[in-house]
Amino acid sequence: MRTRARPRHSLSLQRGGFFVGVIVGLLIGLALSLGVALYVTKVPVPFLDKVPQRTEEQDAAEREKNKNWDPNAPLAGKNPARPASSVAAASAPASGAPPAGSGRDPASILADRATSGPEPAGKASTPVSTGSADEAFSYFVQTGAYASAEDAESQRGKLALLGYSARVTEREQSGRTVHRVRLGPFEEKVEADSTKEKLLAGGFEAVLVRAPK
Repeated sequence: MRTRARPRHSLSLQRGGFFVGVIVGLLIGLALSLGVALYVTKVPVPFLDKVPQRTEEQDAAEREKNKNWDPNAPLAGKNPARPASSVAAASAPASGAPPAGSGRDPASILADRATSGPEPAGKASTPVSTGSADEAFSYFVQTGAYASAEDAESQRGKLALLGYSARVTEREQSGRTVHRVRLGPFEEKVEADSTKEKLLAGGFEAVLVRAPK
């Protein structure tokens, strides 16, 4: 009877030691995992640390800069408004009469004109030929540049309703994509100028753009 009880007691001790070993192993594994996790979180990542961190002041300055950004800024100044004085001077007819402050009488002026005679034809100014310049360049009429493609397509649709065939092209400007609405190309500058004047008269913004062929 006594010899049979001993194996049962030793078997229960072995089972208890096995469970204790399993629990101790789990605790050791958990401690190692926790240590590795803490090490990874505290060790700096070499690639991320090289990227400069932006401050709140830099972000605020960037937002202020982008708030007033105008994609049509490069077109400003290419179509300056005509001053009233120049329009009045251009509309005034050329007068052959002498200035008001002149002391000469009209009879002497007419006598001088009669003796001088008409100007010889050889001295008449000849216009400079622009054929070579037109052959080297193509001309476009740009009616706007927009930050979004939807606005550019809307402008193109307005031009299509008036019978103009325009295209939308993209270009990088100041690190942003700008969508330009253009008509052309025109082979002759005179034709491009005529189209530009018609668009300006219709209330559109228009600027002449020259590009090499």
